[in-house]
Amino acid sequence: MIASLLLGVLGMNVLALGLVVARGPVYGTRVYRPMLLNLALSAAPLLVLLLAFGAVSLLAVGVPRAVVFTVITVLLVVWLLLLPNAGYLVTELNLSHRRDDDGVPMWFDVVLVVSLAMAGVLNTVLNVLVVQLEYVVVVHGDVAAPLLAGDTLALVVVVLLLVAWGMYLGRHLRLNSWDVLRPWRIVHKTVVHLREPSAAGQAVAFTLLYALFFGVMYVAVAGPVIQALVLLEE
Repeated sequence: MIASLLLGVLGMNVLALGLVVARGPVYGTRVYRPMLLNLALSAAPLLVLLLAFGAVSLLAVGVPRAVVFTVITVLLVVWLLLLPNAGYLVTELNLSHRRDDDGVPMWFDVVLVVSLAMAGVLNTVLNVLVVQLEYVVVVHGDVAAPLLAGDTLALVVVVLLLVAWGMYLGRHLRLNSWDVLRPWRIVHKTVVHLREPSAAGQAVAFTLLYALFFGVMYVAVAGPVIQALVLLEE
């Protein structure tokens, strides 16, 4: 089931990429580059996450444990900062890229933006699932039952809330992951924004709603994989 999930995530990303790239030459219009950038940013967190867990192998070649753990910690922080980019594609579920003179059929652009949004959903689900699996291995050992333990599920909820909050900062405050290099800018823009009338309520509603959305998708997509792992162990 994990192989099927990986194949499905890869396939959705390739489909979205293919549609964005093909749209230009097929219909004689421009390639909408922001979609390509957002798709690349959506895939980036998983690549960083894989690097982080691949760094564990450095222990086998004699690299000091402190150095390895420092590298892993830095990569995980980078991963967490990039993770909202995975789900951000959902907020691009619109047709704002269309022009009256494009000549692109509506049906094509509909499946294009839906594919982008689904790629973002699946990328987010896969990232959270990998972290959940690795957390269980590190904290509970090589067993599957703790995948349904309270602390593990709490980790999933916290990560999804952070993803949704990061999406809000990106969509409404136009902040990017690399703005963390200027933390004062993030704090200033966030405080100023939240002081606006009804902004705080909107921020809370956005964060909770999108976290709930990704949570439901997580249960639907990753849930069967987790259940299968637990049943196989029994």
